[in-house]
Amino acid sequence: MKVKMAVFSSLGIFLALTTILHSQIAVDTQKIDALLNKNVLDSQDFQIIDEFLSEAIRRLVMTRDFTSVAKARTIILSRQSTQAQYAQQFSESAYKHISSAFLQAEELPEPHRFKVILNLLILIDGLNDPHLVYLAIDKVKHENKAIRYWAVQCLTNPKLTDKLNPMGTDRSPLLKQIVTQLKEIVDSSSPEVVTLIAKFAGRIKIPEGEDLLLQIADTRIEKYADWTVEYELLDSMILKLLCSKINPDSPSNTEFARRFAQLYSYALQRYINGQAFLSDANKQQLASVLVETEDKCIARLQARPQTTIKRAIERDDYAALQKEHDRLLGSEMGPGELALKLKFSYGSSESDGERNRPLVLPQPPQEKVRISE
Repeated sequence: MKVKMAVFSSLGIFLALTTILHSQIAVDTQKIDALLNKNVLDSQDFQIIDEFLSEAIRRLVMTRDFTSVAKARTIILSRQSTQAQYAQQFSESAYKHISSAFLQAEELPEPHRFKVILNLLILIDGLNDPHLVYLAIDKVKHENKAIRYWAVQCLTNPKLTDKLNPMGTDRSPLLKQIVTQLKEIVDSSSPEVVTLIAKFAGRIKIPEGEDLLLQIADTRIEKYADWTVEYELLDSMILKLLCSKINPDSPSNTEFARRFAQLYSYALQRYINGQAFLSDANKQQLASVLVETEDKCIARLQARPQTTIKRAIERDDYAALQKEHDRLLGSEMGPGELALKLKFSYGSSESDGERNRPLVLPQPPQEKVRISE
């Protein structure tokens, strides 16, 4: 009898908790679902949309269970529509209530505050609404890494970029504002965030995108030079993006060719000279960068198949790698084939004039050598 009572008691508690949990995420969708097939909306319909988003976002803020929050987001995302009147009201109401939710989140204790802000950003990312981007812009410098990542994800979302990219649009000011914000954080961002920014820079069709990509390349070059570079595999993508921008007929050809050659040179030099203190993971990542760039970029720029670097890596032939580096990119003996073909230099200085070879990678700081030993 006691066992039965315990079972019924446990079942009662479970059902009560289930009911509470369901009530936390349950949102009445009957009225708004009826609007999804309407061709013309009136003021009452607009009110239904606004009330739906008000309640749905309120539930999202209240709910602490991550699975339930995901369901709450799905309820909102699945109620979007391309009908012009509906879409406009949905956007306006979403902006209003998400803005309010961000303000409410600031009053919450941790870790609930973090979870609410994060989930609001994930919701914005899913909505792909240019109007909502303004709510994420000021979060790209947030002290929390996860929040920074999702704020940047909101700004660089490929679907959003497609909406902002078309020529002749009045949305280019928003693109420029996004670029401005991203330029301010590139130097201090993690490789994961830089990956998002680099892909975005390669997609957008405004001149500021090229400036952003060049800044990313400069940042990576500087990190190679002072031996603070992380996740070398990222440079495979950056090198391919730079290569895609190299065009002899483009005014910016020299800038992209110079960054491509210097970054690739530093990657080669790091691999050749860093065997004694690089980890196996670093070596594997660098080898992948060097081989893929040779196959996808060097071969294209030279207009012929290129496997010299790949074969040298397979044989652990560092002398052959250095020889190929000098042939392609230049050395103290003279300019490399790429510089001659693409007509670029590596910059100039008052003492040396135009440089026809890449900068030499400095020796690693002593503490890095000691750590590896």
